[in-house]
Amino acid sequence: MTKKITCVVDNAVRHGSPFWGEHGLSFRVETDDGCFLFDTGRSESVLWHNLGLLGGCPRQAKALVLSHAHTDHTGALIAVLSQKPGLPIYASPDLFRPRFAHKEDKYKPIGLPLTQEELGHLADLRLNDAPAEVLPGVWTSGEITERTEPEGRSDRHFVPTGENTPSPQDVPPGYEWQSDPYRDDMSLVMETEEGLVLICGCCHAGLLNTLAQVRRTFQRRTVAVLGGTHLVEADEAHLQHVIRTLRDTYGTPNLYLNHCTGQRAYVALVNAFGDRVQPCPVGTTLIFD
Repeated sequence: MTKKITCVVDNAVRHGSPFWGEHGLSFRVETDDGCFLFDTGRSESVLWHNLGLLGGCPRQAKALVLSHAHTDHTGALIAVLSQKPGLPIYASPDLFRPRFAHKEDKYKPIGLPLTQEELGHLADLRLNDAPAEVLPGVWTSGEITERTEPEGRSDRHFVPTGENTPSPQDVPPGYEWQSDPYRDDMSLVMETEEGLVLICGCCHAGLLNTLAQVRRTFQRRTVAVLGGTHLVEADEAHLQHVIRTLRDTYGTPNLYLNHCTGQRAYVALVNAFGDRVQPCPVGTTLIFD
């Protein structure tokens, strides 16, 4: 069964490309059983422009998978649902926790603007912290529960503490905060003849943690990794550990990297693995059997 993955939204576009770029991410996944979207990017305008050039989804989409709640991955969610009311949405049960970025001494909301009840009126919510099959041979990873390796963290990401969490627009002064645990972070796993293809949104749970859980769950080798790996803030020791582990533990899968991977991490991986590492800007299409 042929499976095709196309990058619909990313920070980067090739020189002279008709596609638009923005800080965000979206992939279209196509199989013989249909197509679906993985994340929506940040804005309606960029998503519609790029999908217009590509054709197909979202009007033919059978589902939408959300890697996590951040607005650069969910910003066009309502626009997609306006075209496909009742669309099945696969995501973590922790998707609706209020999330914020701390910038210039202010906490800015960066999570979903809708409550679970509100989104439930617009879509068919399929929230699960265990792996779920979206289309035959394509699964969510489920929650990355074991995190013994470094995570893809940002020191700017916070969630409010306590049971009575504020709404995104109503944060009282002096409210207590904790670092975002990123419990909503998950990836996609695609089964192919050669092995597994891992499609990442931001990999806040950590690339190596995600790879380890996928191997435990699916009991097959990962032959390719696509998307954002949030190595943008990794120091040199972290990067060298990732390189050694990818080589010695995972047999150096092909890497098609974009979004939050970071230029320094990309160069380090290219220096280590050569042409097994490729960029994945908007318009990139990869085909797997």
